[in-house]
Amino acid sequence: MAETSLVPLDLPKIEKSKHIPIIGTVHMVLSNISIDNIHVISSTVKAGDTGIVISVSGAYANMTMNWEYSYSTWLFPIPITDNGKASIQVEGMDIGISFNLTNVQGSLMLSPLDCGCSVKDIFIKLDGGASWLYQGLIDAFEGRLSSAVENAVSKKLREGIVKLDSLLQSLPKEIPIRNIAALNVTFVGDPQFRDSSLVLSINGLISAKEAYTAPPYHHLFASLEHLLASIPLKDLASMVTISLNEKVLASASSIYYDANKMHWIIDKVPEQSLLNTAGWRFIVPQLYRRYPNADMNLNVSIYSPPHLIIREHQIDLTVHADVVINVLNSGEVTPVACFSTVSFEKGSTLAYYYPFSCSR
Repeated sequence: MAETSLVPLDLPKIEKSKHIPIIGTVHMVLSNISIDNIHVISSTVKAGDTGIVISVSGAYANMTMNWEYSYSTWLFPIPITDNGKASIQVEGMDIGISFNLTNVQGSLMLSPLDCGCSVKDIFIKLDGGASWLYQGLIDAFEGRLSSAVENAVSKKLREGIVKLDSLLQSLPKEIPIRNIAALNVTFVGDPQFRDSSLVLSINGLISAKEAYTAPPYHHLFASLEHLLASIPLKDLASMVTISLNEKVLASASSIYYDANKMHWIIDKVPEQSLLNTAGWRFIVPQLYRRYPNADMNLNVSIYSPPHLIIREHQIDLTVHADVVINVLNSGEVTPVACFSTVSFEKGSTLAYYYPFSCSR
């Protein structure tokens, strides 16, 4: 939870001298002041015109500290001292922070706009000490303890924003895909703040790893903008929405094709008997007679980059492939048949079969 990142939170030592009736002037010191727990009752996150606003109301905190005092009077010139521990309950904490996100050369920069904390009440429980000490502590330190808590929480929040900004700046601008490609994950344009959402766009194109350069993405950004504008942001069930432009998938298809990664040898199928000539002896008897009980495999090669079109309710995909049937006979691989396929989005396939021929 977010509140656990704030604690434990140490506060600076507080010292003060105060005149106590009958006792005289007492020098009091509060040390080892620590906020151990913060409990959030209600919080909201809103995206506005200028940035993101996080508000916490009605939170309370548990604190511990050490106390000590010393004083002397004309009756007792020798200093009188005492010390002990105390627990503190802080109630009615309201915390607010606002920050802005901007795009700087493809990375996100986080800038705090405002940050603050206010405390309504503080209750101190002493472990030991005279009865007059309690009221003296309240009178002397209540306001200063409240201010110390408010300042410490505000400072911690600002430090958290700086750390988060550093983390965002360290995010990679490309992600390798195996050893052949890289996904361009630089951010495109400034983040868009809407009523209940934050819209981020990345380049998303995939390029050959050894020749990776960040391509112009103005046209892609315009396409992404069109897609993002249609997202039903007010759908409460939609927590995260991802939109992909077809150029992203097309770039991946092209890179994998150019890297000769669209080629497979298939020697395991659910009906394994089909990859043995015995399974074809009644369908292609001449194959069985020439290669009796010989194992087979399929050599599948995509011979052009798959063509993909994203439509409103479907994806149209066209794949051209060559399939070569090989017989494994006495350690030799012998092609015995070849056919070409054109596969479309709904699974329809046009096949051209050329027995004992491997030319398309």
